[in-house]
Amino acid sequence: MKKWLGLLLIIMMLTACGNGDNASSGTNDSSGKLKKVTVVLDWTPNTNHTGLYVARDKGYFKEQGLDVEIIMPGEAGANQLVASGKAEFGVSYQESLTEARVQDVPIVSIAAVIQHNTSGFASPAEKEITSPKDYEGKAYGGWGAPVEKAVISSLMKQQGADVEKVDMVNMGDTDFFTAVKRDVDFAWIYYAWTGIEAELRGEKLNMQYLTNYSDKLDYYTPVLITNETLIAEDPDTVRAFVKATSQGYEYTMDHPEEAAGVLIKAVPELDPELVKASQKWLSPKYQDDASQWGIQDKKVWENYAQWMYDNGLLEGKLDVEKAFTNEFLPKKENE
Repeated sequence: MKKWLGLLLIIMMLTACGNGDNASSGTNDSSGKLKKVTVVLDWTPNTNHTGLYVARDKGYFKEQGLDVEIIMPGEAGANQLVASGKAEFGVSYQESLTEARVQDVPIVSIAAVIQHNTSGFASPAEKEITSPKDYEGKAYGGWGAPVEKAVISSLMKQQGADVEKVDMVNMGDTDFFTAVKRDVDFAWIYYAWTGIEAELRGEKLNMQYLTNYSDKLDYYTPVLITNETLIAEDPDTVRAFVKATSQGYEYTMDHPEEAAGVLIKAVPELDPELVKASQKWLSPKYQDDASQWGIQDKKVWENYAQWMYDNGLLEGKLDVEKAFTNEFLPKKENE
């Protein structure tokens, strides 16, 4: 959690460098030109982000008066860039936003990209890891965050297993398929990307989805974020961005193959076969059983924040009302 103290200093320094372009009101300037805004991704482009590219390339952002640039996070992540006002919007995760809000970082979730958590712990089938109890004596490959050990421990405790018998290995930038052939037995993945890639490679995985073990681990990942200042000073821009993005994801849900083509065209270095297969798997899961794309449930935020607090991952309680909002989602026609 100490990393957020450093984040606050970064925010102060970035803000001091100037933020004049972000205070304007409305989605067009006085000359009628499109309002330029930036959305920073959480990672390299993948099918979690397809709706953004569709909204841009199908003209949905333009229809809302916006000229949207989609950028990579670089060394400063999406949370930092959005909190400081150096990017108006970003892609983040409920877990990191919860941690940030407890440290008074002024970012807000404005839409859930995927309605249910599709992540879990994966391993090659030949390693015979079929339940959390099997993690004992195995090597887990991760990135060194406290939440990883806490999640693994919570799953193992349900089966009377001991997380201290797991060897925690920092994988760094090593990809899953290389790591599990070298010095790792299992890792935390999003099935929509790494799991689908395994299917295409003909490599069978054993998968323990977090949602199979705890309702409290069914949190929103990823989410779209903005900062409190933009919400207060320019809500029209936030509303326009969310409306166009919603259209982008709705198109992707209805037309997964065509949407995959948009992402492939925008990011040609991606594997077309993987993008198409991933999109087919993921498109029904954006909205899933929710009343509309993007909507967030207060109980989901409360449950996961309590789980984080109970597991020593938060230094204080989360003010859930300030962490997320459904205010900017388009109203349904029958409402």
